[in-house]
Amino acid sequence: MTKRSPFKFFKTSPEIIRIAVMLYARFPLSLRNVEDLLNERGIDVSHETIRFWRNRFGPMFASEIRRRRVQQLRAFSRWQWHVDEVFVKVNGEQHYLWRAVDHEGEVLESVVTKRRNKRAASKMLRKLMRRHGQPEVLVSDRFPSFKAALREMGCGHLQSCGRWLNNRVENSHLPFGRRERAMQRFRRMRSLQKFAAVHFSVFNHFNQGRNLSTRDHFKQNRTVALAEWRGLCAA
Repeated sequence: MTKRSPFKFFKTSPEIIRIAVMLYARFPLSLRNVEDLLNERGIDVSHETIRFWRNRFGPMFASEIRRRRVQQLRAFSRWQWHVDEVFVKVNGEQHYLWRAVDHEGEVLESVVTKRRNKRAASKMLRKLMRRHGQPEVLVSDRFPSFKAALREMGCGHLQSCGRWLNNRVENSHLPFGRRERAMQRFRRMRSLQKFAAVHFSVFNHFNQGRNLSTRDHFKQNRTVALAEWRGLCAA
């Protein structure tokens, strides 16, 4: 049975929709910034149309990217994980974005919670291990909730704490922080969780680690990533 294209009832080209969603999710741009960039290329769409495309197709693109990368990196990413939480304002109230990355900075999981306690840490860790398996080492800060959650799960021997050991995940907070400032905060917890999932999937897809490869190799990987993006959700 042929899978129906999600772009079937849209008059706009799927290529333009993919470009608009990519610009908004990949770079710290507002909806009006993306509208202006597309207008310079002769594409006349309003920022509200871009908002609709982001809400409609962003999760689809992120889900397909995540499914492919989980299959490719499931065994490779189990060596060492880094977990941490970052403070995020949602409609003026303090919330917490829990994140896990592997030893190369690949974002593995993100969970938004209202509390910063053992239950919230356990929720993130269980979701992480259910999707990616169990790591050899799990690096965290000395926050007691991680230790209590891992001990409850029977994985206390995996935890490793130490000064500067968790710099990998601390640095991975920076792209999301720039994106958050461009959006002028979030208004709903559900919107934050939805956008975090899309943002991290797009970040993983285009993060080529240019400092770890030659210029020619980086250009080749970037071309492949763009080609794969243009094929997302293709019928």
